[in-house]
Amino acid sequence: MAASEEHTTNTTFLKYEEGDYEWDDFKKDIFDADHSHKCPTYVHRTPPCQGSCPSGEDIRGWLQIVRGMELPPEDMTWQEYAFRRATDANPFPAMMGRVCPAPCEDGCNRNNVDDFVGINSVEQFIGDTAFSEGYQFESPPPVGDKRVAIVGGGPAGLAGAYQLRRKGYSATIFDFQEQLGGMFRYGIPGYRTPRERLDREIERIIEIGDIEVRTGVRIGKDISIAELEADYDAILWAIGCQTGRDLPVEGWADTPNCVSGVAFLDAFNKGTMKVTAEKVLCIGGGDTSIDVVSVARRLGKIDQIHAKDRPEEVIGGYAAHDAAMAAAREGAQVTLTALFERPKMTATDAEVDDALTEGVTILNGVMPVALMKDSSGRASGLRLAKCSVNEKGVPTPLEGTEFDVEADLIVSAIGQSGDLNGIEEMGNQRSFIDADRYFQVPDRPGHFVAGDIVRPHLLTTAIGQASIASESIDHYLQGRDAGRRPKVDVHHFNLLSKLNEQSLAPTTYDHTQAWGTADANFAVHNYEDRSAHEIIPADKLFLGHFEQTPRYLREATVPGAEEVLGHFEERHHGLVDEAARAEAERCMSCGLCFECNNCVIFCPQDAVFRVNKDQSTTGRYVDTDYDKCIGCHICADVCPSGYIDMGMGE
Repeated sequence: MAASEEHTTNTTFLKYEEGDYEWDDFKKDIFDADHSHKCPTYVHRTPPCQGSCPSGEDIRGWLQIVRGMELPPEDMTWQEYAFRRATDANPFPAMMGRVCPAPCEDGCNRNNVDDFVGINSVEQFIGDTAFSEGYQFESPPPVGDKRVAIVGGGPAGLAGAYQLRRKGYSATIFDFQEQLGGMFRYGIPGYRTPRERLDREIERIIEIGDIEVRTGVRIGKDISIAELEADYDAILWAIGCQTGRDLPVEGWADTPNCVSGVAFLDAFNKGTMKVTAEKVLCIGGGDTSIDVVSVARRLGKIDQIHAKDRPEEVIGGYAAHDAAMAAAREGAQVTLTALFERPKMTATDAEVDDALTEGVTILNGVMPVALMKDSSGRASGLRLAKCSVNEKGVPTPLEGTEFDVEADLIVSAIGQSGDLNGIEEMGNQRSFIDADRYFQVPDRPGHFVAGDIVRPHLLTTAIGQASIASESIDHYLQGRDAGRRPKVDVHHFNLLSKLNEQSLAPTTYDHTQAWGTADANFAVHNYEDRSAHEIIPADKLFLGHFEQTPRYLREATVPGAEEVLGHFEERHHGLVDEAARAEAERCMSCGLCFECNNCVIFCPQDAVFRVNKDQSTTGRYVDTDYDKCIGCHICADVCPSGYIDMGMGE
């Protein structure tokens, strides 16, 4: 590289933008100045992993615990401490570590260095350790006289019950299914959400007490809305979306072997469907459609199936397969179609790769245009066409590109809506329930809502909405104004709570006038918390500090096309302690000090110093002697995590 180009090239580890080629002369400030206009301020910001997490988990926090930087209380192991930090926002670490599509990893600033931190794999490690060690939640406060009805026992309903119980409220969960779990149990196959771990994570919530469970009960049929309103002080609607959208082709609704992805997976997960059809065609492109085709490849088909045992009969609830069918199954032809080309499919790349490995045929960039039927009225295939998709996601078929795909079972996995039978008054025209920013139902005092019934999205989104709704219910039952939600609405690291935990809390302030707080013990000196307002981007970090370090990958069992039939082994295998700690060490601790000592080492005036060990904890590792500081801002430049700002001056 020519010398003239050296300072105009955009690099990943310098804090200068392209075009900044004139260098400041720090010598005058360092050696001649006798006063400081700007000195370091230690500023806590939210990392983008947490800002990208719909549950709002303190991801950086539990990664710091796993890596050994943030120490637990004396009577607790680091494994249990990491579990407690992770479950403050999300009580399902074992489940979410396996199935969450991990928007946190997409947001991870480490992508600007080499590759994201394997957040999912460490979260699975935390959840699996909790399972093996038998961790329980801490005892919540006693319940008061207010009771909450929760309609729906899936991720949103269970998370809502958990958060409400921690606030001192008893709850009753109503669910029309025979077991709790919702989408975890009935919408995702067990090789992705192993049932013994799911059961334990649900039991752990119920074990905290004063959470009644009533399964096999449908609100609007067995119990009316008016009865709920009379018996409970607030209602949280978390009913999810159990109704699949029909394919927009003529004759779909009246064709027996045209079914929804939701119903297909429900029949499989309940154990009633043991085999499927010879030629299965699924229309989708999202994670649900991937589950459908992966299950179809595992189930296979049997020759000369009786009409009453066809999969659509089982899916419709008119029949059930026996184990003998499973013993006789053979491989099925399974095809998935998607409107978008591979890079724009909403399913995660890893899930698409796995489906291809398992022998699924994927047709991208196509849309259905007509349903083909045989003389008996059953679907015999689907006419497809290449398509273009506009900015609003509406496809248009390209003339002359039509082709036919034969099928014995056609599955629509293009979206879901709520089942509002008996509770129609709660819904809108799209069969969802409206919510305001506090997840209250507009014009229905005492009614709150969370999860897919607001808008179908991720499991982590439902859990995050339930947390916000529980806070809104708390405000409502206490007669308090909800106030404004923070701009960055997540479960933040709280320095004062950490100081209290370590018996380092500030002393009582007597409110007498004082000049400065540098030597005062009643204030947390030289610290600013902007985490509720700011997410720290990669260009605020000193990326040159971080070496390229490959991820510690967890193992996955993905059968090939020849082995997939009858293969129901768990997919993701967790990390061991050492690998989990090593992967957590790749976290760059964006927005919070991780005790690298750069600021102490590079300060030319020895103005930045380490806090005494007996006063030090996470977020209070370094301090500044303002009598020595000359405002050169070298400490801010070399801070890898972007924790230091130059402030407190003109």
